[in-house]
Amino acid sequence: MTVDLAVVGLGYVGLPLVFEAVHAGMSVRGYDVNRGVVDGLNGGVSHIDDLSDEQVADLVSRGFAATTDASVLAEAKHIVICVPTPLAEDGGPDLGPVRAAVGDIARHLQPGQVVVLESTTYPGTTEEIVQPLLEAGGLKAGTDFHLAFSPERIDPGNEKFGAKNTPKVVGGVSPESTEAAAAFYGRVVDTVVRTKGTREAEMAKLLENTYRHINIALVNEMARFCHELDIDLWDVIDAAKTKPFGFQAFYPGPGVGGHCIPIDPNYLSYNVRARLGYPFRFVELAQEINATMPSYVVKRAQDILNEDGKAMKGATVLLLGVTYKPNIADQRESPAVPVAKHLREKGAAVVFHDPHVEQWRTNGSVTERVADLDEAIANADLVMLLQHHRDYDIEALAGASKRFFDTRGVAAESPTVQRL
Repeated sequence: MTVDLAVVGLGYVGLPLVFEAVHAGMSVRGYDVNRGVVDGLNGGVSHIDDLSDEQVADLVSRGFAATTDASVLAEAKHIVICVPTPLAEDGGPDLGPVRAAVGDIARHLQPGQVVVLESTTYPGTTEEIVQPLLEAGGLKAGTDFHLAFSPERIDPGNEKFGAKNTPKVVGGVSPESTEAAAAFYGRVVDTVVRTKGTREAEMAKLLENTYRHINIALVNEMARFCHELDIDLWDVIDAAKTKPFGFQAFYPGPGVGGHCIPIDPNYLSYNVRARLGYPFRFVELAQEINATMPSYVVKRAQDILNEDGKAMKGATVLLLGVTYKPNIADQRESPAVPVAKHLREKGAAVVFHDPHVEQWRTNGSVTERVADLDEAIANADLVMLLQHHRDYDIEALAGASKRFFDTRGVAAESPTVQRL
């Protein structure tokens, strides 16, 4: 084995790990089945928000190289799997990418290697799916090679916490595997947290995201009835968060996006139903509430237009911010997509602006960003703020709008501004 690390899957999880490992002095290779991604990285081009082209070019200058050739896996002392786990039709994770990655590793597995799965999934995946596939060639996990799970905790766009200073949870199929994986991560990150085993590490990730999912659903439901009761929920939250203990502020919005919140808790709900035969009611209720927020937001938009005697049909609605998080280009599971869909179904002409997105793919069509934001605001019957990017001067935009619907609670109240 001639390199310290091979990272399988070079996306928003894998690349930050590559960055930290290279800067920790490790020799690193990347493996990905996407030729475009591989060629781009080798040419110094980044495809994620958290690393610039200059940073990727620097990685290459330090010896990093990406490849589509799986034989590179045989050369690595440590192999970390960072492939996606999208939601399957049955509500569980689509483990196709994980199985494919593990299959590639199994064909090149060497005694003494340390293999770690970081892809989010349901508890039991590492031992029930990954381990048998790796052991099919005769080597045994925990003795001949080491196997562990370590949940990814990447928060795209987070300027305070990244891969290095976010504690890394690690659980192996044996105490020896836990220690082998912890020793590796100890060279890369500031803090390593050991769990009893792989299932506890897998469950920890789902608990983190389910906690957020449920609390976001709580305030989303409160937003609905607070509006009916003429209570300013944003003011309520500001008051409640002054309590120095026992409360954490969560905020309503037009829906939830990204991979973690709308998808990951469903893995746990699926697992509970499949194994135990009964529902995880908190998760399923939270999913129902959060999934219906885009349609609720469009209903509120319709009510705002009605106040001006305008019909939704034929109205021009300008959407501001179509990414799932502020200040990044990531559009995964963005609630802006179903919002646009519901608006168009009601006959609205939908246009958009986002400083991070030039072309927006929605429901099979591609929409170009408005060329002149000031002109688009002047022409719009309703402006809807879906994502609060730092580039936006909210007060100026709201002041120039005929009607401004603020789903993020950042605009000052005025006769032409309504907040969710």
